[in-house]
Amino acid sequence: MLLFTACQKPGTTSPVASSEPLHTVAFGSCNREDLPQLLWAAINQSNPDVWVWLGDNIYGDSDTMAVLQRKYNMVLQEPGYQQLQANAKVIGVWDDHDYGKNDAGKEYEMKEESAQLFWDFIGEPANSPRRQQEGVYSSHTFGPDEKQVKVILLDSRYHRDSLARINKVYQVNRTGDILGEEQWEWLEKELKNSKAEINIIGNGIQILPQEQVFEKWDNFPAARKRLLNLIASSGAKGVILLSGDRHIAEISKTTVSGMSYPLYEVTSSGLTHVYSGSNVEPNKYRVGVLIKQVNFGVLNFDWSNNTVKVDMLIKGEGGEVLLKETVSYH
Repeated sequence: MLLFTACQKPGTTSPVASSEPLHTVAFGSCNREDLPQLLWAAINQSNPDVWVWLGDNIYGDSDTMAVLQRKYNMVLQEPGYQQLQANAKVIGVWDDHDYGKNDAGKEYEMKEESAQLFWDFIGEPANSPRRQQEGVYSSHTFGPDEKQVKVILLDSRYHRDSLARINKVYQVNRTGDILGEEQWEWLEKELKNSKAEINIIGNGIQILPQEQVFEKWDNFPAARKRLLNLIASSGAKGVILLSGDRHIAEISKTTVSGMSYPLYEVTSSGLTHVYSGSNVEPNKYRVGVLIKQVNFGVLNFDWSNNTVKVDMLIKGEGGEVLLKETVSYH
């Protein structure tokens, strides 16, 4: 288990765990609180140092905060999750269902109240500066110098522009934004000032895949392009993307102009239920196969050489490895 220092910088940066390098990050999304909680035993067996919620952590879908609170409490009372909380640092972000409304963006009227419930659920202190910001984005740095991992979590709901849907098909908002200017400025500073060897960027919806017809960054192509350009221009080392939402799991890979290494995205979803549609879905960036069973994600870090080797894993109910990609970062 990692040991965390007591010092905290102002704003949205978490304390640095300086005693030893990070070895295992586990993550997942789409956790319907009234369905069987099948994966906590396998997640705990993976011995993660950090657990990352990637959204739809409950299925709240309500303007009534008492409803969201009750559903959060169901997860908090789950024994397997309590065991995880006792042994791992828990961080995370939301997506639409725990935000409070399906597919919602900045128009959701209860977002300020919902944000406070989210921070309660994730264990954010009552006096934390994060509780005063607009959105639930955050940054967390782990490990000693030269073996640091930074986890940057983006809020892709609170400031997101509207997205129309016609006959269940999402319409592209070509000039629309997702993050809002304050979050963009914060993200740029977090990346450009990062000294980490690995920089993980997580959010609720997929960033790289373009061909799927559901919610994705590519429904806002100007914002997607801005994000990829920012990652490249920042010079941040070892950027890895994490996402949820889709009720499937997959690993995507692309090259971005200005980056000296490939950009990977690991999508892990869902913890309690999966997509019941076609087994075939196009994704020109996919590495390996499409996973359609309950799953969670794991990143294992090997710091034994001058490079850091990262095993990107998708695991199933018994802890079995369903998908694996190994990448070394210099």
